[in-house]
Amino acid sequence: MYKRIMAAVDQSFMTSQVMQVAIEMARTNGAQLAICHAVDETLLAQREVAMMLPNSVGKTEARMRLGAQGFLDRLLQDARAAGIDAETKLVESEEKHVSDMLIEAAVDWQADLLVVGTHGRRGIERFFVGSVAERLVRKGQTSLLLVRGEETEA
Repeated sequence: MYKRIMAAVDQSFMTSQVMQVAIEMARTNGAQLAICHAVDETLLAQREVAMMLPNSVGKTEARMRLGAQGFLDRLLQDARAAGIDAETKLVESEEKHVSDMLIEAAVDWQADLLVVGTHGRRGIERFFVGSVAERLVRKGQTSLLLVRGEETEA
């Protein structure tokens, strides 16, 4: 049914669950898998931040990009070890919301399913933090599989 599955990962507690579901979906469907991570640089693009850290913004962006690529490379190894035809996609923007970057990446890669985790935030936390998953539901055109998660108390 699905031939091109994209897993959106965010270095949170949900990553392993999202990857387990995406790998199983790819295996079941004989599909290709793209593992996608969006680097949100919007905070660094704000004028006030750039003025406070004039020599550090570029270095910070480079460190974020390098860390994200290392994260994706580890997930790629796991997917390939499971026998999945996989690749990685790193998307970044100083202007776009993470959900918009993921929507564009899914369209550009011609994904027919996007697998994404939802953190289970509610109430005031959801209001302030926002929900990438919710925005993907409202704005995306690609079929979407939400992997539900609740952060556990330590």
